[in-house]
Amino acid sequence: MGRRRRAVAAALAAFATFAATLAARPATAQDVRLPVLVPLTGFVALEGTSQRNGALLAAAQLRDVALKPEVLDTAATPEAAVTAWERALSGSTLPLAAVGPILGTQMLALLPLAQERGVPLLTISGTARLGELGNPWFFRFFPSDATVKVAHARYVAEKLGAKRPAVIYQSTAYGQSGREALAKTFADLKTPPVLEESIAPTVNDLSPAILRAKNANADVIVLHLHAASTVLAVRQARQLLPDVPIVAGSAMHQPATAALLEPAELRGVCAETAASPISATSGPMKDFTDAYRAAYRGEPDAFAAAQFDAVGMLGQAIADLRKAGGPVTPQAVRDRLATATYTGLVTTYKSDGKGNMAHEALIVCYDGTSRVPRTAERYAIPPR
Repeated sequence: MGRRRRAVAAALAAFATFAATLAARPATAQDVRLPVLVPLTGFVALEGTSQRNGALLAAAQLRDVALKPEVLDTAATPEAAVTAWERALSGSTLPLAAVGPILGTQMLALLPLAQERGVPLLTISGTARLGELGNPWFFRFFPSDATVKVAHARYVAEKLGAKRPAVIYQSTAYGQSGREALAKTFADLKTPPVLEESIAPTVNDLSPAILRAKNANADVIVLHLHAASTVLAVRQARQLLPDVPIVAGSAMHQPATAALLEPAELRGVCAETAASPISATSGPMKDFTDAYRAAYRGEPDAFAAAQFDAVGMLGQAIADLRKAGGPVTPQAVRDRLATATYTGLVTTYKSDGKGNMAHEALIVCYDGTSRVPRTAERYAIPPR
């Protein structure tokens, strides 16, 4: 945990410097407030920090629109998210949009409030249910569990040829959403799990779950956990089941997660994700990675890249509305986001009518000698 505290402290110091640079930028009449509501403390702090960093980096790089980010910590509870929302919208002027937290339970709490106030909410939360609520103010820029879990399960069954997967998932809304999507796809593939184990974020010993997978004769460990639980699961699985492959959720692709494991512990470990910025060797994604490293003295992940794209599309929508000479209102921004197509770093974004903007997923794998994964498979999953 000492390494994690030092990493968080370094990230906070880097953010303070970068935030000061943003704050020093002269305000103009064209400045647009952008509340950035993300979890910076609690069990999803690593993911939330990446989300914040991507949003701020995009705001700093926009040329046609001057966004003024206002970062508020949503911690790890729905109540904290609602409090942050109320603070963000307490002024006399509504923001044109807001960045919503990655944590699904917080988004479930905020979506009715966004609809009530008429403010587009841009997020990277993967919880599948968010897109099924019929909320027209919801826009998700990371593939939902209904997309990435199809890729997750298909890689396990089709590429690894596994017949006896053991699924270990988080007890949160995020974990339950992923488990449901995995179960459906495994059933379609006629590869039923031999074990499904729910883990609370507070559990700090996953060896009992790993032992149950071993006793069930699992031929692959399938993880859908937040970052801290993923680290524990991989470390303990490598001790108890050193030769059984692991295909984890998107938390595993994060450089901050991989940094807490030795390269040898990552042998035979893969992860689903939307992108792996640190694996890029050229092009816009490499440029983004270099800019992120310079701004934050850390490594970017798919959460940062997807949120970067979300703010980039927001900036483009506002710029297009201004050029058209019509009103630039939250409703006009919502309508633009719902109908436009945007080519970002990670993918080409287009709403499926439910606010799901991204429809591709990657599987990346580690070779045991490095913490930089390689792309093993890419899946385009059409909207359901």
